[in-house]
Amino acid sequence: MLYKRFGRTELQMPVFSCGGMRYQYKWQDVTPEEIPTDNQENLEAVIRRALELGINHIETARFYGTSEMQLGKILPQFPREKLIVQTKVPPVANSQEFRETFEKSLAYLQLDYVDLLGLHGINDAESFDHCMRVDGCWEVAKQLQAEGKVRFIGFSTHGSTDVIVQAINTNKFDYVNLHWYYINQWNWPAIEAANKLDMGVFIISPSNKGGLLYQPPAKLVDLCAPLSPMVFNNLFCLSHSQVHTLSVGAAKPSDFDEHLKTLELLDNAAEILPPIISRLESEAVKILGEDWLKTWEINLPTWEETPGQINIRVILWLLNLALAYDMIEYGKMRYNLLGNGGYWFPGNRADKLEELDLRECLINSPQAEKIPQMLAKAQEILGGAEVKRLSQS
Repeated sequence: MLYKRFGRTELQMPVFSCGGMRYQYKWQDVTPEEIPTDNQENLEAVIRRALELGINHIETARFYGTSEMQLGKILPQFPREKLIVQTKVPPVANSQEFRETFEKSLAYLQLDYVDLLGLHGINDAESFDHCMRVDGCWEVAKQLQAEGKVRFIGFSTHGSTDVIVQAINTNKFDYVNLHWYYINQWNWPAIEAANKLDMGVFIISPSNKGGLLYQPPAKLVDLCAPLSPMVFNNLFCLSHSQVHTLSVGAAKPSDFDEHLKTLELLDNAAEILPPIISRLESEAVKILGEDWLKTWEINLPTWEETPGQINIRVILWLLNLALAYDMIEYGKMRYNLLGNGGYWFPGNRADKLEELDLRECLINSPQAEKIPQMLAKAQEILGGAEVKRLSQS
């Protein structure tokens, strides 16, 4: 395993982290007796395999269902000083409730402290306020730190880049969990802001949210050759020194195997990546046209400013991926979260397009004529049954 200094925490962080949201029994709390033996044995095998590989960062969250409870049966079996354990608790209006939720996490994990506590989901102005106001959740986290129950405080986010940068620039956090990978580089300014303040940078779910790379379309496999799309994406992320660790949401011990192929390539990333990136970019130009690729994002309204609260930017991004790289299953998964993902995935789909007049909100867009047609195409290709977030399942 390779390690990077995790910002001002000074922790030596493995470049892959063991994310805890794919191996647990259920997304709801249950009694310990309800957890099947085979499920618990598999989870424990995943953790043992991670630690054998030197992946000593175990990352979970209070609302990953039974994840914490099940981890609590195995983590105390290992030397505590050799583990980096992270859990996450959502910010809420009642900061006492935040403390009680954290205490429940700690009890489930059967640990005296966690190394990293993330305020889970600073996604909008309201969640930011829950954290940062006087007597808010961040102050409670600082109290927990003073009590020795938390070593370092960070936050996770699915929010807009502006919200993320605002939270980073408070300079009250030691690290950030955010989305950034080859197909979605919008949050690079947030990574740069975090780097300036010497914060740790953890990339959320690059193989799942970064393109369903466990089951990539054949076209993407061809374009990324000789690497698999998963290894290409890992190499792309880790070739940037500002990125410290990538989450691997392992559901079984062998799920680490493909990721490990990245390690021996890192020293040669500068030679390996450019030909693949060039192929990907050329294919996008060939399918979508250079003018569209250069201008589709210019002067788009926010989803709040758009009739029907359509999330135009996200929809067009997903359509581009579906058309250029055949990433249709990924597009469907993300598209059908719109309108059903709360502040984790805000805005709506384009399923009521014929009822809306978008002319005024697109008046400053160089692609004002084409965008409604592309939104209609997105609904046709990606529309389908609503999808729930995993934690709502």
